[in-house]
Amino acid sequence: MRMLFYMMGKSSSGKDTIYKKLLEDKTIKLDPLIPFTTRPIRAGEKPGREYHFVTKEQFEDMKSAGQVVEYRVYNTVHGEWIYFTALDEMTKAADQDYIVIGTVESFVNTKNALPEERIIPIYIDLDDGERLLRALTRERNQQEPKYRELCRRYLADADDFSEEKLAQAGIEKSFYNDSLDRCIDEIKTYISNIRNEAY
Repeated sequence: MRMLFYMMGKSSSGKDTIYKKLLEDKTIKLDPLIPFTTRPIRAGEKPGREYHFVTKEQFEDMKSAGQVVEYRVYNTVHGEWIYFTALDEMTKAADQDYIVIGTVESFVNTKNALPEERIIPIYIDLDDGERLLRALTRERNQQEPKYRELCRRYLADADDFSEEKLAQAGIEKSFYNDSLDRCIDEIKTYISNIRNEAY
């Protein structure tokens, strides 16, 4: 892996859509770094695309084997959910740039675990009211909507993505997603500039 572009943002900021659009764009040539989770799969998701969906026992086995780079545990209204990054996903191609979606915490943990890698943050921002509307629309389309979890996640974002935590993580630049096409163009330009400086 040459570079890992680490995409972050509060829930329903549009980061999943932007992530997919960047992967589809062959002009910037990014490969997905697929994270792992023990949470249930959502409608529209496919194993190995958004996440590798595993059991808690599988996570413990991978952790014992030294394959887990970083992990976060969330106590949700539906129980304990674990999200993590595994080494085997980071060593597929040494000459390739990757992109992944994560949190500020996972970004910091990954930087600490792999100091030799170039890990570049891409923070997606959006008005809280617009995010809430998007989140509610998405949840309504789930086979079994989890509104309590939606509310917990929305409120937790205020702390997880606070200005203080962003600053401590060294995340200074953000991309405002009030226009999807403009936001994607700005990110592509940013990636190109980072690559030109590095290579």
